[in-house]
Parts: sequence; C-alpha cells; structure tokens
Amino acid sequence: MPLRWQEVALPLFTIALLIGLKYIPATAHLPLSRAAGVVAFGYAAFLALRIIQPEEAMVVDGGWAELRPSMVEYFACYGAAALAAVLLFAVIVMGSAADTTQLVATYIAVLLLAAGAVGIGLAGLFTNTSWNNRQVKHRTALGRETTLDWSDVRSVRPNWRGVTIFGTTGRITFSQFHGGAGQLAKHAATRAMRNAETATKALRPKSPPSERR
Repeated sequence: MPLRWQEVALPLFTIALLIGLKYIPATAHLPLSRAAGVVAFGYAAFLALRIIQPEEAMVVDGGWAELRPSMVEYFACYGAAALAAVLLFAVIVMGSAADTTQLVATYIAVLLLAAGAVGIGLAGLFTNTSWNNRQVKHRTALGRETTLDWSDVRSVRPNWRGVTIFGTTGRITFSQFHGGAGQLAKHAATRAMRNAETATKALRPKSPPSERR
C-alpha cells in the first residue's frame, strides 16, 4: 500500500518536538539530539522495509488467501522492545549517577516503547486475516473471530489502526503494513462498489408495461 500522511507526519513531528525540547532550559541537558538521531535512523529503516513490503497475499490451501506480517512490523515490534530493554537496563545500572529529570524521561521512553511493542504485536503480528471468493475472516490476538460475507460488505475506510471493512453484520480491521494488505483493500472496495450497485438496482422502481412499450 502507498505511504499515508500519518506515516510521514508522525516521525517528522517527533523529531521536531525533540529538537524543540532541546531549547527549553528544563530539558536542555537531556540527550535529545541522540534521541532525534535514533528516530531518524528508525524512520529510514522503516522506509527501506516499507518499499519491500509484499503486495500480494500468500495463497493457502482451499482457495484462501492470507495476509502475513511484513518486516516493517517485525522491525517495529521487536526493535521497540529491544530498545526499551536497553534503556531500562541503563537506568538500573546508572540510576544513581543520573539526575531525576533524566530518570523520569528515560522511564517515560521505556513505557512508550514497551506499549508500542505490545500494541504492534496485538494489532499486527499475532492476528490472522484470510479470505476466499465467498467471505473474509479475521482472528484477533485474543482469539476473537469475525467473519463477513462479501455480499454484506458496504464500505472500506482507512483509519489510524489500519484499514476497516464495514459490513452489515460487523467490521474487520487489518494492518496496512501486512503483506497483501493493498490487495485485500482493493478487493474489498470492489466488492463494496458492486454491492452498492446491486442494492441501487434492486431499489429502483420498475416501469409499468405501458411505459415499456
């Protein structure tokens, strides 16, 4: 799938925020320049992995196609978890030598990185989305399964969590970073358009026999 504006705006905002905090006296002594460099390096790696994200889903037995986590999600999840562990280890080892502001800032960074790793894992790595010519299925990391018939699909919309398929009996949200996400989004959009055309034709009043003559 193509880059969305959130994927560009978020890292740029984070880097600008870190640079801005560098000029505030209360946070000027923090290693914000290094943090901005880490964010920039991580974003460069994200872009490189985003380019090689698979466009086609993986075909499995029985005529089903399945989304698979991409290297972007593995890098983001395990990279954030590893960086959180390194920062936590640094705080434990050098806690007595650092001042209170540095400790608080590091703990906040650890919590944010850990929460991000857990969120990416729950929303992307440990979910399963598959479809065939009749229906689409989604299973969350907690085991909850949702099934939509293609005839029930009404719309497809992007959001901050990924892409959501709306149906008359429920909705399914999958990550835009999955391999094959673009393929599924296009397929769902086509189905929604066909369903809308079918519904419009069904509601259109039929002309009486005299008018058809």
